[in-house]
Amino acid sequence: MLQRDYTTSQLDVLEAEAIHIMREVAAEFERPCLLFSGGKDSIVMLRIAEKAFWPAPIPFPLMHVDTGHNFTEVIEFRDRRAAELGARLVVASVQDSIDAGRVVEETGRRASRNRLQTTTLLDAIEENEYDAVFGGARRDEEKARAKERVFSFRDDFGQWDPKNQRPELWNLYNARIRKGEHIRVFPLSNWTELDIWDYIRREEIEIPSIYFAHTRKVFERDGMLLADSEFITRDEEESLLEMTVRYRTVGDVTCTGAVQSGAATVEEIIEEIAVTRITERGATRADDRASEASMEDRKKEGYF
Repeated sequence: MLQRDYTTSQLDVLEAEAIHIMREVAAEFERPCLLFSGGKDSIVMLRIAEKAFWPAPIPFPLMHVDTGHNFTEVIEFRDRRAAELGARLVVASVQDSIDAGRVVEETGRRASRNRLQTTTLLDAIEENEYDAVFGGARRDEEKARAKERVFSFRDDFGQWDPKNQRPELWNLYNARIRKGEHIRVFPLSNWTELDIWDYIRREEIEIPSIYFAHTRKVFERDGMLLADSEFITRDEEESLLEMTVRYRTVGDVTCTGAVQSGAATVEEIIEEIAVTRITERGATRADDRASEASMEDRKKEGYF
């Protein structure tokens, strides 16, 4: 007798859930957009969007909040991938916000444009009248994000209030909002970093080269390896070292650290992640080395 295996894999379940979420948003909202930075989570989100609406094109634009202090490899990948898909790419520029007097650039040794993204993002949402914004956040990243719903309600100031979130029963989502409010949608909420990489391997998805081991000039600050960059001011004692590193996450170059690694393939990265005890953001994001309360404050400001 012919026997069939009807077992559904973990990745199949996660993919099906994410596809359902994206189709629900496309059906319920008028002007959604997908945040696409060229990082691995947004790349996976983009693949999910491709599958959700294939063979039709992705029915909403991509948006990147560009600090102007990015890794060149990632920006090149972002532009090329959007062009390959024929997707509309909206670039919301922090530099434009600075020039317009909407935000004030930080100065000093630890200056970063990372916090300034909040104003730029909220202005872009208001200008384009987006009522739903797909983000690649996952609940395993840190405690504040673990409190998010899949549909995360934001008021007309773009703020997140944990007491004002809607119940989510099974896969039923409340999409009702008033004009000026919007929903942040997180299709990858239940994924882990290891799930992301397993999916990248299964789908054979191209990713920026800085995720793989390469030689780069870095310096150590607060236990992190930061890249040599024109956007970072080094102290005299912060000497440059040439090391073999890779990036577990990508973001603003001023606050994104590298990790020592020889992992040059997706399989080697998966083996490396499987035994690590530190989350990617805890290991490589200076801006996330803060208390849980501080992270919640930043979420309430409107960026996360």
